[in-house]
This record gives sequence, structure tokens and C-alpha cells, in this order.
Amino acid sequence: MLRIRLRRVGARKQPSYRIVVAEKAAPRDGKSVETIGFYNPRTDPETVKIQEDRALHWLSVGAQPSDS
Repeated sequence: MLRIRLRRVGARKQPSYRIVVAEKAAPRDGKSVETIGFYNPRTDPETVKIQEDRALHWLSVGAQPSDS
């Protein structure tokens, strides 16, 4: 089963995240199928950029978004 979730990148205590499509059983920072965007909580306001067409494609083929 595929999930759309956050993958942590960045230095220690300076997190930023990539929005990825990955297998549900894969580790948080493990192998992913595709990167579809990013999220940076350290900017003011927080930066979120998603490739909407790719996100809708993965949702249409059965990927489930995670809670976060």
C-alpha cells in the first residue's frame, strides 16, 4: 500500500521535509517511489509546495495520505 507522507531532510535541529510517495512499510527516511513536493516549517510563514497533478495522480491510483 502506498502512502503520501513527509520525509525528513536537513541538519540536526534544522528540519525540512520532502513530500513523498512511499510504501507504507518503508522507513520514514527510506526508499520512496516519487518526490512530489516539500515543506519547510522554519520559514515565516511556513513554506509548502506540492505538484498538484502528481499528488492527484497518486491519490487516484490508491495512495493514502498520512495524518501529518
